[in-house]
Amino acid sequence: MDITQNFFELFELDASFDLDTQQLSERYRELQREYHPDRHAHKGEREQRLAVQATAHLNQAFDTLKNPLSRAQYLLQQRGVETGEESRGQLSGAFLMQQMELRESLVEAAEADDPFVELERLEAESKALEAAEYSQFNAALAAEDLDSAEVSIRKLQFITKLLREIEAAEDRLDEEY
Repeated sequence: MDITQNFFELFELDASFDLDTQQLSERYRELQREYHPDRHAHKGEREQRLAVQATAHLNQAFDTLKNPLSRAQYLLQQRGVETGEESRGQLSGAFLMQQMELRESLVEAAEADDPFVELERLEAESKALEAAEYSQFNAALAAEDLDSAEVSIRKLQFITKLLREIEAAEDRLDEEY
C-alpha cells in the first residue's frame, strides 16, 4: 500500500463530498483483510512494520472519509485550505447569534415540561441547519469557491459541536429517568 496516496485514491473513490458510504465500507474491509498485521506475522520485521503502517493509514483514511465533517475538511486540505482553529473564514454576526440562541435553548430544555420533546425539536432544527450547510459547502466546493467552502466548514464545526451537546444532554436525561 502506498501510504502517500490521498484517501480517495486509496479507496478508489472520486474526490468529492458525496460518496457511496457502502462502497467505502466494502473497500475498507477488503483492504483491511489484505493489510491486517496478523496476515504478515510470519514475515520479516520490515514487512510486519509496513503492515502496521498500512493499517494505521487505512484506519485514518476510513475514519476521515466516513465522517462528513472530516471528509469536508480533508477535501479542503487537499486544495491547500486548512480549517483548524486558525482558519481565516469569518462568520456572520447573524450565524453567531443563531448559535447563541440555540445553546440557550439547550440550557433551557432541561427545565422544560418535557425536556425530551424540547431536545428532539432542537436536534431536528440543528440537523436541518447542518444539512443546509453541507449543501452550501458542496456547492461552493463544486464551484471551487474555497473561501465560501471554508466558511461552511467553520459553521459546520459549530453545528456539530451543538449536536454533540444535545446528544450528551439526552444521555444525561436518560440516566435520570
